[in-house]
Amino acid sequence: MSENVKRQTTTAALVLGAVIFGIVLAGGLDLTPAARSEAARESQVEMPQAGAPVLPSFADLAERASIAVVSIDASSFESAEEHRRSQPFDFFMRPRGPERGDEDREFRRDSGGSGFLVSADGYVVTNNHVIRGAERLQVRIGDREYDAEVRGADPATDLALLKVESDHDLEYLELGDSESVRPGDWVMAIGSPAGLLNTVTVGVVSAKQRRIGISSETSSFENFIQTDAAINFGNSGGPLINLSGQVIGINTAINYGSENIGFAVPVSTLKAVLPQLRDSGRVRRGFLGMQVTDLVPEAAEAFGLESTDGALVMSLTPDMPAEKGGVEVGDIVLEMDGRAVRNTRELIDYVSAQGPEAEVELEILRNGKKIKREVVLAERPAEGVETAPADEETEGGIEWLGIRYQDLAPGLRAMHRIPDDVAGVWVTAVSPRSPLYDAGVRAQDAVNIISEVNGRPVTSSAEFESIIGEARSGSRLRLYVRRFVNGAEGQPVFAFPAKP
Repeated sequence: MSENVKRQTTTAALVLGAVIFGIVLAGGLDLTPAARSEAARESQVEMPQAGAPVLPSFADLAERASIAVVSIDASSFESAEEHRRSQPFDFFMRPRGPERGDEDREFRRDSGGSGFLVSADGYVVTNNHVIRGAERLQVRIGDREYDAEVRGADPATDLALLKVESDHDLEYLELGDSESVRPGDWVMAIGSPAGLLNTVTVGVVSAKQRRIGISSETSSFENFIQTDAAINFGNSGGPLINLSGQVIGINTAINYGSENIGFAVPVSTLKAVLPQLRDSGRVRRGFLGMQVTDLVPEAAEAFGLESTDGALVMSLTPDMPAEKGGVEVGDIVLEMDGRAVRNTRELIDYVSAQGPEAEVELEILRNGKKIKREVVLAERPAEGVETAPADEETEGGIEWLGIRYQDLAPGLRAMHRIPDDVAGVWVTAVSPRSPLYDAGVRAQDAVNIISEVNGRPVTSSAEFESIIGEARSGSRLRLYVRRFVNGAEGQPVFAFPAKP
């Protein structure tokens, strides 16, 4: 073999060896994935193991539950003038437009919603806004229609109870436990959106204890379950059920500006009012006669508390149980009948559940001391700005607070119809940088009067400045602001600025 051939053979062997070495090295470093056949790749797919959780089929659940879900047709009649003034409370009712004629004839307004049976003898739960004002109600159960009678209604929770008469027992839904439901749990909504009977949608619980400010009637009792199960006009009053087929909510409202944001009254609320709706047609609740708010961390610090547990008293209704029992503005309710009060929701629910004439014991915190007060509850009643010029001669200001203020002179008091027993300094301007602005105080929205600082009454600008001046640097102040619009007192405000 020639020298040239030997050289070429040696070179080829070296190249081949280098290539083989490189492939082995690269494969070891995962720089080039090993080739696999299609069959090999398929063999690598992980199959669910026996007993492993899989996505459920909802078909059996829908079939079982739908037979107890009803469609409701509500008809009301009104004059032309009433029709022009009407403002229906129809979050997602199924409106079907009035029959229009001349101005002298009556208008008929047909609307609809959903509901569900809760007993074999024909009791149906729905929303109050579905049947409000209706003179004729018909309930469709399966392929049959029944005339329905309103047995009870509760605007505060937007719930109503109907009764239909049948010659046989009816299928009904079991009431579940809304307290144990968690965000992420599967739920199903069934109803008649746009008149489409037994429409089934599925989603999850998105959140709990939502307050969305639907109306003044419901504001004190809003405690909604939020869900992304699709609900639309006509779903009102229908059930929100869990995977066991139990009702955990009553579909009530939607967010118009977003998709798949719906709200349901928790079934715990229904359970609390259902006996009274069935037996007496209405719900009687205990009432203290005071406005309360949750404590924020700044408020807890200002009151010297280590936690935000409790309910802060913002205002008192004259001659109502709280005032008669010795409760004062600025008190913090810590316990009721020995039960800890963590927030306003717990306080309102407990007081409401006791009913009128019940006696409750309050433990309150006042100026750092715990005291007890005995209160006899009343019955909760049904629910049913001009910017004033500043007086430059007496106007003052505190720069770090970001406000201008002045004495509440007799002329200003008369102009804005401020009651004679209201004392304090009138806040005439609020900077957007002010801590009062962050608390919701706006000079253009109302006449805002600072009546207390750290629990001490304020009667003049000089007294206000003196109390502020005495506070130590770094401490949090408690400013109590009473608000008036056209002579009527609105929701007061507590602000907790830190003195620099």
